[in-house]
Amino acid sequence: MEMDRKTQFNIWYWIGAFFLLMAFQYLYATATQIAQIPYSQFETYVRDGRIAEVAVSDRFIQGRFKEPVEGRSFFITTRVEPDLARELQQHGTVVSGQIESTFLRDLLSWVVPVVIFLGIWMFMLKRVGGGIGGGLMQIGKSRAKIYVEKDTGVTFEDVAGVDEAKDELKEIIDFLRDPRGYGRLGGRMPKGVLLVGPPGTGKTLLAKAVAGEAGVPFFSISGSEFVEMFVGVGAARVRDLFEQARAKAPAIIFIDELDALGRARGLGPLVGGHDEKEQTLNQLLVELDGFDSSTGLVLLAATNRPEILDPALLRAGRFDRQVLVDRPDKSGRIQILNVHLKKAKLASDVDADKIAALSPGFTGADLANLVNEATLLATRRKADAVSMEDFNNAVERIVAGLEKRNRLLNPREREIVAYHETGHALVAMALPGVDPVHKVSIIPRGVGALGYTIQRPTEDRFLMTREELENKMAVLLGGRAAEHIIYGHLSTGAADDLAKVTEIARAIVTRYGMTERLGHVALERDRRSFIGTDQPYYGPEERSYSEKTAAEIDEEVKRIVEEAFARTVSLLQQRRESLDRVARTLLEKETLEESELTELAGQTSPREGTQVRTVGSVREK
Repeated sequence: MEMDRKTQFNIWYWIGAFFLLMAFQYLYATATQIAQIPYSQFETYVRDGRIAEVAVSDRFIQGRFKEPVEGRSFFITTRVEPDLARELQQHGTVVSGQIESTFLRDLLSWVVPVVIFLGIWMFMLKRVGGGIGGGLMQIGKSRAKIYVEKDTGVTFEDVAGVDEAKDELKEIIDFLRDPRGYGRLGGRMPKGVLLVGPPGTGKTLLAKAVAGEAGVPFFSISGSEFVEMFVGVGAARVRDLFEQARAKAPAIIFIDELDALGRARGLGPLVGGHDEKEQTLNQLLVELDGFDSSTGLVLLAATNRPEILDPALLRAGRFDRQVLVDRPDKSGRIQILNVHLKKAKLASDVDADKIAALSPGFTGADLANLVNEATLLATRRKADAVSMEDFNNAVERIVAGLEKRNRLLNPREREIVAYHETGHALVAMALPGVDPVHKVSIIPRGVGALGYTIQRPTEDRFLMTREELENKMAVLLGGRAAEHIIYGHLSTGAADDLAKVTEIARAIVTRYGMTERLGHVALERDRRSFIGTDQPYYGPEERSYSEKTAAEIDEEVKRIVEEAFARTVSLLQQRRESLDRVARTLLEKETLEESELTELAGQTSPREGTQVRTVGSVREK
């Protein structure tokens, strides 16, 4: 597009230069060959017989001298005397009449307004058309970006931490390199491959790597780019996209954010409606049925909300294969960090294994951001290299938020925060199987956190027992229990903790079937996406139990929370001296590390942890 603009600019430049040159030549010829003389001088020349011939118009008299005057053979003068022919004839001068032509003037009087109007109209049309696909003539054209092997610049070496997904896609590459040889046994390649996973796990990067490895054209487009303000545009763009891809086969079509295009029909507020998105989806279904996979055309798509996709899109023969691109485990995080750490200047104490231990649940995008944040912190303190301390601070900044040292608390609020965070830490240190405490601080962070406690899990966990869930609730309630013991009243600081505790207790009752009163029954489903994101299911919440059961659920949830709170209060009352001692030290130092907490609490050091996460923190009202 930029090259086209430069070319257009050069063409107009030469056109303008040509007209300027012509105008200059005309003015120069006029100045050097035609003498502009007064009318009185013209009469003198006539009387002297020096005028050979003249051409008379309504306003001017133009003519030629018999002999050049001052090197000029022609002259022009403004006509003053209308009855001139008789005098000219007496002196032997040839006189002829000339009608002044107004054709050019009349033509310009019509053409110039039309040209101005057309120019303004085309300018406005281009401005309006730019938002709907580059102009009215381009509405139905696909807006896919086409890359070839050298342009993507991404191979499997640039994608780390998703080894299983890469193995699934390697046969796609083999097929694209040799479509005919791959089907020698009668099998066919999947028409579509759906990459499913949370945001930031590298789905788009993985698709580009497939194109880079196969060395084929890569058509990249987002699902939202199909639907525009005009009806039928999306379907036309789908047709055009597949036509372009067939012309360049073997090729890869990649549709990012497929959920914007392939949402299940009838799930919106207009149930049973036939809107533009449905037309676009129907056209995509037709195209998936219409092309032959043996031609070397493969459709890749990515989404982080597969549960809302239309079932017709996921059936066999369309998106035959679904590849999960999940959050990386510790070994995967190490591989991803090794890719990003190559770009940073590191100190000798930086270890990718330790950084991976500090970042459980981080996606590839989160890890890239972590390395960048650590690099910026080192740059800000004028360091020569990025140290491990920078990575520790970067993790805290991402997990807990930015430090707010200018947020001054009065002494009493500061003391409440100290006891609150100490309560979290002591309960975590007292219960078995709980993630070890990494750090406690009363320095405000983020939007509303007045203090925070960071725990470091010892391993990746995928299952939890009833006892472990109750211990987790006890840790969350530790801050509120400490306030209850010390001050005999409660504050608004535990609002976030209570929300998490209530959610866990309700899950124990309604989703996990861990209570005797209600039995092994799943009364509710998880409203979040099944791939682990916090996005809720689309549509209203459905309840499939009676009012009596709802009342029993509320009673069970309340009982579980109250028992957990009573248990937490009992634990802290047994450790009252440690509670006071740690809180006073925390008020002095503002931040306590794991070793200092262990010494102050008088306990043996817990196991070395490998991950970090934030638990309950005091928040502003």
